[in-house]
Amino acid sequence: MSSETAARPQIVVLMGVSGSGKSTVAGILATRLGWDLLEGDDLHPAANIAKMHAGHALTDADRRPWLEAIARWMSGEVSAGRSGLVTCSALKHSYRDILRQAMTGHPEAVLTFVHLTGSRELLQHRLTARMDHFMPPGLLDSQLDTLEAPAADEHDVVRIEIGPPPAEVAAATLTAIRDRA
Repeated sequence: MSSETAARPQIVVLMGVSGSGKSTVAGILATRLGWDLLEGDDLHPAANIAKMHAGHALTDADRRPWLEAIARWMSGEVSAGRSGLVTCSALKHSYRDILRQAMTGHPEAVLTFVHLTGSRELLQHRLTARMDHFMPPGLLDSQLDTLEAPAADEHDVVRIEIGPPPAEVAAATLTAIRDRA
């Protein structure tokens, strides 16, 4: 794979709780692949960001318009024959299903969710170390409580451990998405 458009457009959703490294890994992959990258957080309505910044967890109703906006972006990418990367927590099966609907009418496209996962201690350490993000470390437990680990019937999900350095996590992710191409 290179910056050229693949024969089959691919959308890769880097998913996981806050602090799992979605943005870092996606940035590495976007540079390496030359694919478009959507930082899913950029599509959150201002009310969602304010709510999280204040330490309040989002509800399903809060998340739905955000997920639908991400799905529209995904659909636009594959409609244009482009591959793309998107960061999105995609914590629940139902949220992933909203994103899967973006691929309706695009049987040629490949959708892969990359579940970046690690221990609560590692995630907490990363959250307390990062600066200038609207998601406070205090919401980690609510995200972990909300997370529905991908089910066995979710064949479009691969799991990648986040313990290694980001370049190694990106390399493992690249291997996984190449295997699904």
